[in-house]
Amino acid sequence: MYSKILVPLDGGTTSERALREAVSLAKLTRGRLALLHVVDDYPMMVEMSAAIDFDAVRRQLRTQGEEIVEKGRVMAAAEGVEADTSVTDITQGRVSDAILKAVDSTHSELVVMGTHGRRGFNHLVMGSDAEAVVRQCKVPVMVVRLPQDKQK
Repeated sequence: MYSKILVPLDGGTTSERALREAVSLAKLTRGRLALLHVVDDYPMMVEMSAAIDFDAVRRQLRTQGEEIVEKGRVMAAAEGVEADTSVTDITQGRVSDAILKAVDSTHSELVVMGTHGRRGFNHLVMGSDAEAVVRQCKVPVMVVRLPQDKQK
């Protein structure tokens, strides 16, 4: 039961909470984690397209992603849970597409991911990668939110 758990990490508080939940599950099931960071530079490129060195930004985003998954690996290891790490770049499509692809490539049996729980206009404008994963994923998905009092 859940020998491989995929945990997408973006460096935010909700993904850190999802990681803690995944570590707890992996300890119970003696499973292994697959930590994933998706580099999606599209929003930044649109905002800063006039004055930006695209390659330098991509390299920086990838470096930050590598730091995020390594921090997650160290945290899991401190709890006795092994974790593989990967950073993937997307130039088109959605983050959710990369997560769904990683489910197959890592042979994961569960996805544990954070969500901001946006509603209304923010959800309409920004969409929800978590929602897309829940709707399309072929394995179970656990979605983790911050407690109500910690949300902004």
